[in-house]
Amino acid sequence: MMLSSHACSTPIRPIVAAIALLCAPAARAQPPALMPVVTIQAASDDGLGLKREIGAASRIGLAAQDLPASVESLGAASIEARGDVQLKDAVTRTTGLTDISSPGNGIAYSARGFSGNSAIAILENGQRPQVGSGTASYPADPWGYEYIEVLRGPGSVIHGSGTTGATINAVRKAPTRAAAFEAMAGIGAGRALRAGVGASGALGQGGAFRIDAYADRSDGLIERGDARHGKVLASVAYALAPTLDLELQLDHLEQKPQRYFGTPLVNGALARALRRQNYNVGDADIGLDDDKALARLTWRVTPFLSVSNELVYMKARRHWRNVESYSYDAQAKLVERSDYIAIAHDQEQAGNRLEARWDAGANRLVAGWEAATINFTHTNNAPYGGASSVAPTGFAPGVFDSPDPLRPNFTTDTVTHALYAEDAYRFSETMLLLAGLRHDRYQVERTSLQGAAGFDATLQSTAARLGLTWKLAPDTSLYGQVSSGSDPVTSLLSLNLANSRYKLTRSRQLETGVKQSLAGGKAEWTAALYRIRKDDIITRDPANPALSIQGGAQSSRGVEVSASVALAPAWRLEANAVYTDAQFDQLVESGNVSRAGNRPADAPKSSANLWLGYRSNDWRAGGGARYVGARFIDNANTQALPAYTVLDASLGWQASRHVLVQLNLRNLADKLYASTSYGGSQYLLGARRHAELTVQWRY
Repeated sequence: MMLSSHACSTPIRPIVAAIALLCAPAARAQPPALMPVVTIQAASDDGLGLKREIGAASRIGLAAQDLPASVESLGAASIEARGDVQLKDAVTRTTGLTDISSPGNGIAYSARGFSGNSAIAILENGQRPQVGSGTASYPADPWGYEYIEVLRGPGSVIHGSGTTGATINAVRKAPTRAAAFEAMAGIGAGRALRAGVGASGALGQGGAFRIDAYADRSDGLIERGDARHGKVLASVAYALAPTLDLELQLDHLEQKPQRYFGTPLVNGALARALRRQNYNVGDADIGLDDDKALARLTWRVTPFLSVSNELVYMKARRHWRNVESYSYDAQAKLVERSDYIAIAHDQEQAGNRLEARWDAGANRLVAGWEAATINFTHTNNAPYGGASSVAPTGFAPGVFDSPDPLRPNFTTDTVTHALYAEDAYRFSETMLLLAGLRHDRYQVERTSLQGAAGFDATLQSTAARLGLTWKLAPDTSLYGQVSSGSDPVTSLLSLNLANSRYKLTRSRQLETGVKQSLAGGKAEWTAALYRIRKDDIITRDPANPALSIQGGAQSSRGVEVSASVALAPAWRLEANAVYTDAQFDQLVESGNVSRAGNRPADAPKSSANLWLGYRSNDWRAGGGARYVGARFIDNANTQALPAYTVLDASLGWQASRHVLVQLNLRNLADKLYASTSYGGSQYLLGARRHAELTVQWRY
C-alpha cells in the first residue's frame, strides 16, 4: 500500500516501464491485425449521452434514446472537467443519486426513495460483486473509466436482485491497437497527492492492451484523517481467429479510507468548532483490498449470431478496527465513546456467464445463463464492548482497547443461478418494443463458527420488463414501461437465522418519459415520471408485536428532469432536478408503532445539480452547485439531516497540445454540512473548502 508521496510513485515505475516497452516502435511495427475493428465511443463533456449505448440498462446494445427507461451516462471528459476525484462525486452529479457512503458500508447511494447496497447495484464493467454485510468498495475512483452509466428504477432483468432504486456501472477504457498514453499528477490541500498513468497499444499481430494505474493520499482536512488508495487495471483483447476473440482483465485495488466515523452533535446541531476533530482512537485501522480476474471468449458464429462465455473471479479482503460511536455530554463537556468494533470480511466469488446474441433485421435478442459461487467469512469481536471519554478538543486519542476478543463468527456458501432473455423488436422506424424476463435462484448455506445453529435457505425471484419507445421524430422519443424487481431484506451473504425464513421483497414500477435532442445535439433533455411499490418488507405482526413478518410496503413516486444546452459556441449549461414523494404504506415497528405515511430514512424529497462550463482554444472553466434536500435519519422521522448546497469551480489552461493544467476548487462557500448520519448522535461532515492543482498529459 502507498504510505508516502515516495511510495505513491514507486508502484507506478514498473508499470510505466512496461507501458513504454509495449508502446515501443518494435511492438507497433507489426503486420496488419487479425483482430476486428473495435469501436470506442469517445467520452465527451457535452450532452447527456443519448446516442451512447447503456449496458447497465440492456444487454442488447440499444442507444439511450431508444431505451424505454430512465438512463444517463457521464463521460470521462466531463468528470475531469469538473474535478471529481472519487466515483461517488461523479455519480451524484447525475440525476437523483445521493451519497450515503460511510466507512462501514464503503460506497452507498440513495435513489428514487430506496437506499443502500441492498437496493442500489454497483457494477464494474458489467460485473457485479455480491454485497457482504452491506459493504461495497469497488470501483472507488473514476481513473481508467470511459464513462459512468446509471439506470434508475428496477434493473433486475439485467443484473439480478438488489436493484430497485438504481444500477450504476463504471465502463472501463478498452484496449486499442492505436498507441496512446496519458498521465496525471495532482497536489492539493490536506496534503493531497494524486498520480495516474494509462496507455493502450498493439500487442502482437492480433491483439491490443490497455493498462491504467492510479494512487492517491490525503489527510482529508481532519485530524488523523490519512487516507490512501491505489490500483492497477489491465486489459488485453486478442483475435484468436477471424471469428473468435479473447478478452482478459486483471485488476488489483487497495484502499485505506479515512478512519473517521463522524462528529458528535452539540445540543442537537453541528458545531463548527469541532469540524477538524476525529474522535476515533489513534491506532484505528480500515483496509479494503479487491482483486478481479476475467476471461471472455466470443465466437461470431454468423454475421447475425454470436456466442460468448465469460468467466470471472473476484476476491475482497476487508478489515475494520475502530471506536465508532460518539455522543456529546453537555453537562460534563466530554465526548463519550463506545462501540469498540473489530470486523473482518473474506469474500471470494467465482462466476460464469454464457450468452447468445441475435441481431438480424428488425429483431435483436439476447439470452443467457449466469452461475456463481460465493464464499463469505465474517470475523468480529461482538458484542463490541468498551467505552471511554475525551475532551472535545486537544485530547489524546488513545488506543483500541476492547474487552471482547476478535474471532471468526460465521461463514456462508452461496450458489446463484439465473436465466434471462431480452428482446427488442422494431415494428417500424418509429416504434420499438423491448421485453425482458429473468429468473434468479439463490441457495445460501450458513455455518456458525461459534457453535450456534446453521441453516440452509433458498430464495428465488422472477423479474420482467415490457417497454415501448415511440419516436415522434428522429431525435425525439416518448417511452413507457412496466417493470418488476426484487431486493433482499438484508445482504444475502450475511443472512442470519432470523432472516433466513424471509423471501425476497418484490418491487413493481410504472414509468413514462420523453427524450429529445435538438439542433444536432447542441441541446438535449429528458424527463421521467414514475411510481414504484415494494412489498414484503419486514414489519411487526399487528396481531403479535413481538414477531416480525413480511407484511410491510413502501412506495415512491416522482419526477426527474435533466438537460444539457449549448448556450453559445463556448458555453454549455447542464442541469438536473428531481422530486421524490416516498413513504411507508405499511410498517409497524417496536412498540406496535405504525410508520405508515412516514418517509424512509436517507431519501431526500428533492435534489439538483447545475454546472456551467466554458471552453475556448486554450482555456476552459466551469462552476456549479450540488443541492441535496433534507433527509430523515430514522423511520420515525424524528430527526433530519439539514438540506445543503455546495458550490464548486474549476479553471483549466491548455499549456500545449498535450498538456492541460487545471485548478479545482471545492466547497467555495466553506459550507458546514452533513453528508450522512452515523446514528442519531453523530453526523459525517462534508469536506471543507479546499483546492487542488493537476497537470494532465495526453499523447
